Amino acid sequence: MFNHQNKLVANTPNEFADKLLNLKKISRGAKEGNRKNILARQVLNTTERKEILSKTDGHCHICGGLITGQWAADHVKHHSRGGIHKIDNYLPAHSVCNSCRWDYFPEEFQIIMKLGVWSRKQIRDKTELGLKLAEGFIKHEKIRLKRRKNNIK
Repeated sequence: MFNHQNKLVANTPNEFADKLLNLKKISRGAKEGNRKNILARQVLNTTERKEILSKTDGHCHICGGLITGQWAADHVKHHSRGGIHKIDNYLPAHSVCNSCRWDYFPEEFQIIMKLGVWSRKQIRDKTELGLKLAEGFIKHEKIRLKRRKNNIK
């Protein structure tokens, strides 16, 4: 697997796992360092939300799909990392896309996206690993959806 600079992310599975763990530690450290400088989140008004949505002609900046109904104003520079409340720091996103992007550094998010594309191919091709991935993912989704239904009541 290569990153955007065409460098091998890791040479071994353990090295890859360590890299992901290190990225998480770096992210957590950056968040902790900014915690005292974070301003309270502010609510966008209707005019601001329309302006943000128009930036991408009504499309999600993450997946490119057309936005209909509710959507999230995604911070370009994460709020938890000191991103400010200005129109220039927001792009529109489907709520589900925004919740998947979370608070990852770009390099980590690129790895996640590549893993997702690769995993999808494994599942689609019904490889042994792909079927195990599918089984684990379905189990995870059932638990997640059950939690959501319980919270909605």
